[in-house]
Amino acid sequence: MTLTRDSLLTLEAYARIRKSSRAEAIAHRRLRSVALGEHVTLQFEDEHTVRRQIQEMLHIEKIFDEEGIQGEIDAYAPLIPDGTNWKATMLIEYPDINERRRELARLIGIEDRMFVEVEGQPRIYAIADEDLDRETDEKTSSVHFLRFEFPKPARDAVRAGAAVKLGCDHTNYPAHVTIAPETLASLAGDLR
Repeated sequence: MTLTRDSLLTLEAYARIRKSSRAEAIAHRRLRSVALGEHVTLQFEDEHTVRRQIQEMLHIEKIFDEEGIQGEIDAYAPLIPDGTNWKATMLIEYPDINERRRELARLIGIEDRMFVEVEGQPRIYAIADEDLDRETDEKTSSVHFLRFEFPKPARDAVRAGAAVKLGCDHTNYPAHVTIAPETLASLAGDLR
């Protein structure tokens, strides 16, 4: 299914189901999130997460005109995986503002050092912030958009049940984690 203006709920219809569908949306988002160490989380996007985000933006901003709705679709639709990749929002979180400022300065370039490693396959490094110029000389952003493009053998291996690690080999944030089976099962569905 693709996101179109006609496939979205009206503001009224969304307002009716917004509260009752919230727990399911949070559970789905949690299923597709992977914590990498204490301060980095990747939220892997799919049509469900993006659709919810668009509906929330339309609801919060009270956008109901055709042009505004299309603008939100155009902004968020590129986050939906297309069958050969995983797309994720990477959040770098430090509760203390001074620590955050210091760490974001130490983590310049972290988005380019994120990788997925499918068992028996070469590492797949993230393609980061494709539409954006985010980097400053002083610090990295606390939010990045990543795309992991899978060659066919890696896609086949994931769908066949290979273990997958998510990692980072940035000098100031070396970390890796094996993606949990239930999360991996959900992510495998993004690959055709």
